[in-house]
Amino acid sequence: MRVMKWSMIALAVSAGTTQFAMASSQDEAKGFIEDSTLTSKTRMLYMNRDYRNGAGNIAKEGGGFKSGYREDWGLSELLNYESGFTQGTVGVGVDAFAMGTVRLDGGAGRQGNGLFATRGNGDPEDTQSKMGGAVKFRISDTVLKYGNQFVASPVFSTDDSRLLPEVATGTLLTSKEIKGLELSAGRFTSLSSQTGMGRDSINGPGEPGLTAANIAGATYQFTDNFVGGVAASDVDDYFKKQYVNLNYTLPIAESQALNFDFNGYRTSSQGKELAGDVDNKIWSLAAAYSLGAHKFTLAYQRSTGDSGYYYGVDGGGSIFLANSVQYSDFNGKDERSWQGRYDLNMASYGVPGLSFMARYVNGDNISTDNGEGKEHEFNFESKYVMQEGPAKDLSFRLRSSVYRTTSNYGVDTNDVRVIVEYPLNIL
Repeated sequence: MRVMKWSMIALAVSAGTTQFAMASSQDEAKGFIEDSTLTSKTRMLYMNRDYRNGAGNIAKEGGGFKSGYREDWGLSELLNYESGFTQGTVGVGVDAFAMGTVRLDGGAGRQGNGLFATRGNGDPEDTQSKMGGAVKFRISDTVLKYGNQFVASPVFSTDDSRLLPEVATGTLLTSKEIKGLELSAGRFTSLSSQTGMGRDSINGPGEPGLTAANIAGATYQFTDNFVGGVAASDVDDYFKKQYVNLNYTLPIAESQALNFDFNGYRTSSQGKELAGDVDNKIWSLAAAYSLGAHKFTLAYQRSTGDSGYYYGVDGGGSIFLANSVQYSDFNGKDERSWQGRYDLNMASYGVPGLSFMARYVNGDNISTDNGEGKEHEFNFESKYVMQEGPAKDLSFRLRSSVYRTTSNYGVDTNDVRVIVEYPLNIL
């Protein structure tokens, strides 16, 4: 499930490119060591899922499962080093990471939430670790990076919704030479899952993984309040995919604004069709009204074609749609869904760092073998971020989901997660 939309990335990108600079980024390079950064991110995640209709982990004789309850608790650490660029016409640098997990709780009878890999005997791994790196080159405001990296394209996005992020291996070119415009192109040949320590483990042992994915994209800041983006991918023997985003903010008053965010995909299978016969168009439109500490959002999402929207081999985060929420993506065949959401920022009430969110999504018209499928989901989140002191930026987050469905489309599920995260700038 994707929680950060492409428009947010585009806005962040364009914020640094709205004015021409007298010198390029490479002209202002301070050096390999001088511009280096080293950060750490410690994350503790407790997660349980209660499958209400009997689905579970351990099969029993005669069919069905012994238990429909999954519970995991773990701790992860991610160290990320980014060097600066050497001075000169062509700057050279390296990025590197080291990360690992420790299982705090969750045995073979309760695991299955995607926090830990599974041993041959069915028990979850106690610890896991992974290291990687990439070399990078910069000319002017254009950067070429090759190696292991985290990617955030709407058509190829590494997921970070559990303890450790997915890691892609390949080449990515990013250019910001023109005012307000960012261009990108890349080719990735492997993708490791959040629990797979191998180079290409996205689909599990014995299953076809990523062959090769070629991607390209562009975002452009038309005005201070309007940004647009397009992207496309060609995943060998799976599918081709195109994406578009338009985001417009209408300021109303000092503490009021109206935002419109449109996202759309078109996917069609090709080659060996390793994902099956994929033929899908899906789009979402969200309108958000901000009034001081309050934000009210309405969204509509529509899926058409001979299949539902498919993603995963191109990264577990490659679904930049409004109704992709905590448990469901509301991306079934022919599905239509709407969302109502409310956000509250308590800073206006004297408690900076504290926020709340409540959301309801309802989907229907899903084409299944058993007739029309329906689903709905209620989410509640609360988060607090320390604002000062030695534990500044330490965050506590509670996420809760109640998911219900009909016509054998899915499984009724209660999903609860507690996330404690501490980012730290070491260098």
